[in-house]
Amino acid sequence: MQLTAKGNSPDVMKTLNLVGAGKLGQTLAHLWHAHATFTIQQVITRSLPSAKAACEFIGAGEAVTSVQQMTPANVWLIATPDGNIAKQVQALHKSQLLTPDTVVFHCSGALNSSCLKPQASEVYQVASIHPIHSFATPAESKNSFHGSFCGYEGHPEALATLLPAFEHIGAQLFAIDGEHKTLYHAASVMACNYLVGLMDASLECFEAAGVSRNQAQQLLLPITHQTLDNALTGSPEAALTGPISRGDVDTVRNQLQQLAQLKAHKHSLLAEIYQVMGQQTVRVAEKQQRSAPPQDLAEIKSLLQQSGFDTQ
Repeated sequence: MQLTAKGNSPDVMKTLNLVGAGKLGQTLAHLWHAHATFTIQQVITRSLPSAKAACEFIGAGEAVTSVQQMTPANVWLIATPDGNIAKQVQALHKSQLLTPDTVVFHCSGALNSSCLKPQASEVYQVASIHPIHSFATPAESKNSFHGSFCGYEGHPEALATLLPAFEHIGAQLFAIDGEHKTLYHAASVMACNYLVGLMDASLECFEAAGVSRNQAQQLLLPITHQTLDNALTGSPEAALTGPISRGDVDTVRNQLQQLAQLKAHKHSLLAEIYQVMGQQTVRVAEKQQRSAPPQDLAEIKSLLQQSGFDTQ
């Protein structure tokens, strides 16, 4: 499948300029070039050597050092860090390279597409498509991107060009509400980034109990995989086990006391993590068909809400 430029012959692919060529930008541009989806036209990064390296990985494109050196393209991907997107939009606006048929998009998970068009009078079309994919290295991501889910929002005209381009490289697309983009991204942060933090807290707790971090990683691997599979292929309430699910007040109290002692001696955050996550877990336990007695869950909830938990 080729995305053809409007008004040109069917065998002329639409052109794409890449502003910022980090891991995501390189991966997507490489895939579009390899699958003959877009003609990669020009690539700009912070330095000419990095732009040349990006073009080498992509397999196409001309490395440039400023927007002023760029020529018009059908599609522009701004793949810079979020904090730099507004600056690049202003540079493009001043360049007069954008026309009513131009598509400008970004892949930010936190920002919606409106940041690409700060003035409603501007005529180009904007969109945002956020791949839920860990772009660890372009060399790995180009082989593993197929099947990745991508949330999209923006102008219908822009999406008419972009959605087929992402489908062509194996993306699974779903619509999101641009007004709630921050919450959408926070959900991903909690599930991915905070899961890493939670695993680190668990390992810290094991170490405090005398179990080496290496041993703890080995024993956590099967049970955490099983728990995650159960929670996401079934439901959180179906997957939940443990003391809160059973309404075991004494166990929760004893664990809180031990964690509070760690905090007193090592300035640990484990007690706070246990309390915050425990309160969410009580909410899950309340949904279980065979839930613990309500009075036990209420007592556990009260324990978890206490500030400065008594270590005596």
